[in-house]
Amino acid sequence: MHFDTATRQRWMRALAYSNADALNVKMQALKLTPEYELIRAPETGLMQIQARMGGTGNRFFAGDTTLTRAVVRLKSGTLGYSYLLGRNKHHAEQCAVIDALLQEHTHFQTLMETLIAPLEAERDAHITARRAEVNASRVDFFTLVRGDNA
Repeated sequence: MHFDTATRQRWMRALAYSNADALNVKMQALKLTPEYELIRAPETGLMQIQARMGGTGNRFFAGDTTLTRAVVRLKSGTLGYSYLLGRNKHHAEQCAVIDALLQEHTHFQTLMETLIAPLEAERDAHITARRAEVNASRVDFFTLVRGDNA
């Protein structure tokens, strides 16, 4: 194959974090209409979330979230998968199709440059803007030592 596990994880992450409407616009601009069949139609279910106190402590049950998944097969036989938080079935199906297309030599470079890289840039810009917003409201607490307590 022309990609490794880390590369596939990269594009799967970009697709999972993508905005459904923005992804739809980008795909329409590319004018890709591959023929595919649904192996597993988009379905929504629950997934348990675990967390760790402080990121390093023992695991604990934090709650449930909705997850939508889909599996498609392109006409060429390539399988594409998607797992997305939320209930948007069309988004899950579209991400599965893109995953399958990215696995094919003919579409890999084009989709990485025109779809995945812009999605990653948008997400990075969103995170940077959110961090700036949070930092603007940050309050640093400190303790002064009083003379009579010393």
